[in-house]
Amino acid sequence: MNPTKNDLPSVKRIALAKLLNAALADLIDLQLQAKQAHWNVKGPHFIGLHELFDSVYEEVSEYVDTVAERAVAIGGTAEGTIDVVGKRTKLDAYPTDITSGQDHVNALSSALAGVGKTVRAAIDRSNELGDADTADLFTEVSRGIDKKLWFVEAHLQGDT
Repeated sequence: MNPTKNDLPSVKRIALAKLLNAALADLIDLQLQAKQAHWNVKGPHFIGLHELFDSVYEEVSEYVDTVAERAVAIGGTAEGTIDVVGKRTKLDAYPTDITSGQDHVNALSSALAGVGKTVRAAIDRSNELGDADTADLFTEVSRGIDKKLWFVEAHLQGDT
């Protein structure tokens, strides 16, 4: 850990930095999956999905930065290299051979749901460690991920 005057005990800051970096890996993977969908979507709903997937990328990019900066603020190191992300992400690999809007909606909604589940567990763990600030950060991320999941999943329902 890096020196800091943050009053959280060192043992808790170590656990929190690990928790934040685990979430960071999933968020960076989700960010890249959203861009993959954005670049490669085809079909009758192209423009709407193309723009939706880009909005997922942009919002998740903000969460990536917020989570990484929190890890550093508590004395940790943000570990967001592609090598680290590849080893740590809990998300399934995004298929690179799909083009249809529905296939991308299915794949990206699964990734969003996976990150949502992980982040909700991180809220609980942050609270157990006595860090309301990190729990609040994860709560903000959870609300945003759930909203984007709703937007993406809406394309799986009703008329297609």
